[in-house]
Amino acid sequence: MTDRNTNDSALRSRLIATARAMRPSGLNRGTAGNVSVRVTDAAGDGFLITPTGMPYDSLTPEDLPRVAIDDLETPSTTGRRKPSSEWRFHRDLYATRPEIGAVIHAHSPFAVSLACLRRDIPPFHYMIARFGGDTLRCADYAIFGSNSLSTAALTAMHERKGCLLANHGQLVAARDLDEALALAVELEELCEQYWRACQLGEPVLLSASEMAEVMERFKCYGQQ
Repeated sequence: MTDRNTNDSALRSRLIATARAMRPSGLNRGTAGNVSVRVTDAAGDGFLITPTGMPYDSLTPEDLPRVAIDDLETPSTTGRRKPSSEWRFHRDLYATRPEIGAVIHAHSPFAVSLACLRRDIPPFHYMIARFGGDTLRCADYAIFGSNSLSTAALTAMHERKGCLLANHGQLVAARDLDEALALAVELEELCEQYWRACQLGEPVLLSASEMAEVMERFKCYGQQ
């Protein structure tokens, strides 16, 4: 059962637990980053998202605003808190990618370091394929919370489950909260490995055919 079919109370609790897991996982400090999960019920298609500027440890289920997906201009929300300033790329990912059930954005240190270089991560390691291709792209820079950033993020996320955001951080999208957290941790680990390998020299990259073989095997990788 995917997160979107979980009852509202349980889903809110799982979202808060995921947000709180980001710090011990090395993904975030303070109030940086944001997490969301898709909700599909009688009220329509929407998503719950962490509120702007609130420490995760202080969150209660009632603090999570719900944002409508079909409102493409301004956020149509319910709840007592304002949604994360980055609600736009969450909404746009849900609106354009029906397979996505959860999204995480984090300011993890190695992802930020490489994002500040504005470089894609090449196929130095086969686990790059876990994100849907032979590179991890870096989206063009745009100011946080803007439509321009959402457009850049969606371009970098085309047929991918993760990307870097230039001079900003990382972004992942997955079928549910558990997979999203796992992908965010994996992306940060790959960034660290690539950063460390670059300190010793130029990493030897896997060829297009080698990565194609890996991606074929990844079609049946893991448990569903």
